[in-house]
Amino acid sequence: MKKKELKICYLAFESIEELINEDQTLVAKAIEATKTAYAPYSEFYVGSAIRLANGEIIIGSNQENSAYPSGLCAERVALFQAGTNFPGVAIEALVITARVKGRILDTIANPCGSCRQVMNESVLRQEKPFKIILLRENGSGYIYDSIDDLLPFSFKFD
Repeated sequence: MKKKELKICYLAFESIEELINEDQTLVAKAIEATKTAYAPYSEFYVGSAIRLANGEIIIGSNQENSAYPSGLCAERVALFQAGTNFPGVAIEALVITARVKGRILDTIANPCGSCRQVMNESVLRQEKPFKIILLRENGSGYIYDSIDDLLPFSFKFD
């Protein structure tokens, strides 16, 4: 038996101003998307924004349903919309943020397992990774260069 180690890499930023202009725009769109969330049960309003290689920005917000789990997370709303409306156009970056009761959360809104797997499938589909930015209320957050850092040992057909 041999012990192995898993290394996860990410960048931590303290302010949105540390991001490149394109990512700052994407962050603003994700924050704006939280306002279109339908979350009367959890009051957890998630917004997501995707930048495609053609410059298009796609937003998504979580959509709850009283028949849980029939709703859908913001990330999957945006990813499925990008795949439907822009097939073959690569995703460059994805931002996720959330707020509760009218404010952006002070903690990172990490994507759920289903969303991570859909991100992974998007990477497999386009055959290259994309940047993932997770944002807190105060403008700080994390940047991951690849879904592999959020979903090691992902499910894949070989």
